[in-house]
Amino acid sequence: MDLLADRVLELGPKPAADGPYKNFKLTRDEDGIAWLLFDRAGASANTLSADLLEELDAIVAALENQRPTGLVVRSAKKSGFIAGADVNEFRGASDSSPVETAIGRAHAVIDRLEALRVPSVAVIHGFCLGGGLEVALACQMRIAIDDARFGFPEVMLGLHPGLGGTVRFTELVNPMQAMTLMLTGKTIDARRAKSLGLVDAVTQERHVRNAVKDAVFGRLKRARPGALNSILNLGPVRGFLASRMRSEAEKAAPRKHYPAPYALIELWEKLAGNRAAMLNAEKASFANLMVTPTAQNLIRVFFLREQMKKLAGSGNKVAHVHVIGAGAMGGDIAAWCANQDMRVTLADMKAEPVAGAMKRAAELYGKIMRKRIDQRDALDRLIPDMDGEGVRNADLIIEAVPEKLELKQNVYASLEPRMKPGAILATNTSSIPLQDLRTTLARPERLLGLHFFNPVSRLQLVEVVSHDGTDTGLLKEALAFVGAIDRLPLPVKSSPGFLVNRALTPYMLEAMMMLDEKTDQRLIDAAAVEFGMPMGPIELADQVGLDICLDVGEMLRSKFGDTLPPTPAWLREKVARGELGRKTGKGFYTWKDGKAEKAPLPETGPRVTDEMIDRLVLPISNVCVAALREGIVDNPDMVDGAMIFGTGYAPFRGGPLNYARSRGVDHVVSAMQALMRKFGGRFAPDPGWEAFK
Repeated sequence: MDLLADRVLELGPKPAADGPYKNFKLTRDEDGIAWLLFDRAGASANTLSADLLEELDAIVAALENQRPTGLVVRSAKKSGFIAGADVNEFRGASDSSPVETAIGRAHAVIDRLEALRVPSVAVIHGFCLGGGLEVALACQMRIAIDDARFGFPEVMLGLHPGLGGTVRFTELVNPMQAMTLMLTGKTIDARRAKSLGLVDAVTQERHVRNAVKDAVFGRLKRARPGALNSILNLGPVRGFLASRMRSEAEKAAPRKHYPAPYALIELWEKLAGNRAAMLNAEKASFANLMVTPTAQNLIRVFFLREQMKKLAGSGNKVAHVHVIGAGAMGGDIAAWCANQDMRVTLADMKAEPVAGAMKRAAELYGKIMRKRIDQRDALDRLIPDMDGEGVRNADLIIEAVPEKLELKQNVYASLEPRMKPGAILATNTSSIPLQDLRTTLARPERLLGLHFFNPVSRLQLVEVVSHDGTDTGLLKEALAFVGAIDRLPLPVKSSPGFLVNRALTPYMLEAMMMLDEKTDQRLIDAAAVEFGMPMGPIELADQVGLDICLDVGEMLRSKFGDTLPPTPAWLREKVARGELGRKTGKGFYTWKDGKAEKAPLPETGPRVTDEMIDRLVLPISNVCVAALREGIVDNPDMVDGAMIFGTGYAPFRGGPLNYARSRGVDHVVSAMQALMRKFGGRFAPDPGWEAFK
């Protein structure tokens, strides 16, 4: 019975079916404790919206008069406490003053909850994020169920906490820890929250009633801010710590692109210790950030992710995945699928790559899983299969052998007779069109592409590639599989390079042309980083592998001719010498422990120019427009999402098509024409710009 008790939420007395509130249930137990349950109508998760906060205000006003013995604030949703604000309400904001007025009304509700003169306790299960955590901080005590996760993800939307969280969190928890969590957007589990003093107790569902009584009747030993908190919140100390925070923030999120971290640091540095002033300044700061292009584009990216999740649909039928080829990609795809509760068999011609893949999988699980037992279970699901027997029972076979047409066709010839009926055959090819691969198959309708991106554990995109004859039912199953392994699918028609590689290739090759012109490779990378890319094209080429870059570049140039820069002869020589980048320890850069070693650029000498940036990034937008015109992808939003989630394209710009739109299509076209006159036909604007507005 106890085991079952932990799955059923303890929500206090059963509420009446026809309660007076739309988004809440309010009951009282035999001890006179009021149980206030968040239960947003028509939604699977609680989010804070203006109408919900208005209703909460009315409830808190009633409780001020009724004075229960205590108050429990809890979610009636299985998914968790409160997942933050309703982001829909942030879209399209362009004037900060109505935003500030609205946030002021929300502040008043949270302040009123905090001021209630009865013991209040938030009982938290599942996700407690952003505005949800700010509601919990307004209660006097917090009890976490052991599956709870806490965090302030606002920085991911170009914002900082806006319902008093900047004040309450830095008062309660060591401000260095509190600020780090707000500046990174990372989440923490219940144990960590307890050790920081964010929650007063961690318990299990079956003990919630007793824990609530202990809290309300003064028996709970509460977490108290230590003396160190007060010292760290003192003026002189804040100044020193704030400058350290700024230099850390600059490494991950440059101020000119991402203003939110710096606005948060400034709030705390100037006003911590003056509660009323800091609460007031937080409202204005939040409203000013909301209307920045960065926040509006990052909010757009949030919705792009939601849109792409919906493309996956539901009803995944894949339980067993068989991966052929245990190299860097195949091994990492296998490890990721096993991490997502799939049974995975991993085959290769040689034992060494399989052993290497198992070692990398163990390292990955060690980083992303807290519990040893979870790491062990994931490794148990990842099964070395030297004889390739897994083919017979697999629902999905993913081929990840080297990019050689004949090799892949030979693999299919031995596979196809052993596959069970209804199984999907997927290739992870990054460049070979499916039309070329299907020619030797007896049942070509089973073949589709599942193109993952490196590193598999970090990049969320998977291109789901179809050819004219792909079975539509199997295509739907492949999309659902991608969703089931917590990845974002992009349906694309088969064409050389699909979308992402085709768009990235001119970016990488243009960088090679600049090297040919004797431009310092660090300066080329600096130009891309200045635009907002996570890394420059030279470092990216090293990451991907120069052999792969060469193969993809040559294949695409054979299809698209002079619309792409030529591949320099010295790149071929570099590959022939085995200087392949990160995987061999040397490419353009020398690599140590997975990082490129770079000396800083000299103080004097050439600097990044607008022309350099345009040469690198405008061809990306140009190819994206071409892909739309050719029907390779049919939705411009999905093109932007793919480039952000598959390559890390500057998220604060909202994607290459959104960037072109915000810069002005005519401006982009004339800039490309100017580059074409100076550097040649590879910069010719695609005819698709005519229709793209």
